[in-house]
Amino acid sequence: MASTKEVLDHHMQCFDAGDLAGILSDYATDAVLFTPNGPLKGTDAIRPLFQLIFAEFGNSGTTFSMIQQTVDGEFAYILWTAETANSIYDMGTDTFVIRDGKIVAQSFACKITPKG
Repeated sequence: MASTKEVLDHHMQCFDAGDLAGILSDYATDAVLFTPNGPLKGTDAIRPLFQLIFAEFGNSGTTFSMIQQTVDGEFAYILWTAETANSIYDMGTDTFVIRDGKIVAQSFACKITPKG
């Protein structure tokens, strides 16, 4: 079974690669992802969010900077910034709960400044 750090590392590798199937494989089938627009429950509900994220972050010239990454037992936390063709992500944060090698809960929030 993968450790919390191994799951987080895989998650970030899949994010960098735009690998939708890989990133969804990190989640338990009944995982909950808390977003500013409300919770998404299960991988079928989480999939459209990552499709939008990959479309936004898949453009050339996108930058992503990891500011902080912390793992403590079954919990992981990341703090990041990014810039895409359309937006500046002034600050993004994700907190993960990982059990039995799968993300069972995640919270996500960010401050986005549209360009133009």
